[in-house]
Amino acid sequence: MTDKTILVAGTYDTKDDELHYLSDVIRAQGGKVLSMDVSVLGDPSQPTDVSKHDVAEAGGSSIQEAIDSGDENTAMQIMARGSAAKALELHRAGRINGVIVLGGTMGTDLALDLCAALPVGVPKYVVSTVSFSPLIPPERLPADVQMILWAGGLYGLNSICKASLSQAAGAVLGAARAVEPPKRDRPLIGMTSFGKTVLRYMVTLKPALEARGFEVAVFHATGMGGRAFESLAAEGAFAAVFDFAPQEVANHIFGGLSAGADRMTNAGASGTPQLVAPGCYDLVDFIGWQDTPLQLQGRPTHAHNRLLTSAALDGDERRQVAQAICSKLASATAPVALLLPEGGCNEWDRPGADLHDAEGLAAFCDEIRQGCPGSVSLHAMPDHINDAAFCDKALEIFDGWVADGTVKTS
Repeated sequence: MTDKTILVAGTYDTKDDELHYLSDVIRAQGGKVLSMDVSVLGDPSQPTDVSKHDVAEAGGSSIQEAIDSGDENTAMQIMARGSAAKALELHRAGRINGVIVLGGTMGTDLALDLCAALPVGVPKYVVSTVSFSPLIPPERLPADVQMILWAGGLYGLNSICKASLSQAAGAVLGAARAVEPPKRDRPLIGMTSFGKTVLRYMVTLKPALEARGFEVAVFHATGMGGRAFESLAAEGAFAAVFDFAPQEVANHIFGGLSAGADRMTNAGASGTPQLVAPGCYDLVDFIGWQDTPLQLQGRPTHAHNRLLTSAALDGDERRQVAQAICSKLASATAPVALLLPEGGCNEWDRPGADLHDAEGLAAFCDEIRQGCPGSVSLHAMPDHINDAAFCDKALEIFDGWVADGTVKTS
């Protein structure tokens, strides 16, 4: 099989041996390689397919300007912009089927921008000395990027780092051969949720929407899932969104598992119709195996499992979340329907459950009613978000949008 070409990118002035080893493994398995040099000061041992000068120019600058900046961070951001632009150009031209980028902190910083420029379905592999590190914020990670720790590989080849490099080379080529890119034969609905134990509407809504001729992708809104949802929303990939689990907004405000400052904004910016509800709005999620963050201590909590624990917000904090949601929805450029289930917004806040807070829920609902933008259609209901009536109302609004052409069906 010689029909798949992998873009191999890195600083060929300092990691020439490692990058050539990656390329050799790919070729040995029948793949093809297109090389890209993103270094600034030095030169590769042999010319690359995309030179560092090509990359800098694609970033709106030049190698000399990068050198003259006198700052490695500034220089690498020039190369990051250029490498992202070149990678996308190569993909659109049909010249590459996947990408692998190698680096330490500098190369990883660049790799995240390069991979983020490519659409979902293009295999993206980052071999990094800081893979899975807290140095990497969730908002920098593309929706389908894969990472492997470059163990023992900070400088020079050895048997330890070859184990990582060879796995990554085989993985990216195998992914390029096996990938089934997203189909566009049905309009796509993006939905956020948290899990069936706490939010259950997806069990009803997904088959109901599929029966109407739509494809439904449900995103786990625990930081990375929301990040993937937002990246696709920014591309205009969705015919409509059911953003019913925006607790990542609260996470961002109060130091939980954030999906970034732009959570709940990209669908509106791209002109995508939005059905919105405040599922789990009252929770801040944190890493369950770590100590409770100082700002969340002393609150009622729910241990979802050993990985994830949620802390409940008080009434004033819930008002802050309501204000943030209203502010984000106010800038939307397409219709927005905000469903407000006044009977509760997650299974753990029902009467008798461990996070029930009737006064806090009332404070949130009051703030939503007061602050809801005039451009947003507010649908308050006495039901709980997990009641059948909630799904019935969502489908009623959606069906109306389909009928009047707000939601495109082709």
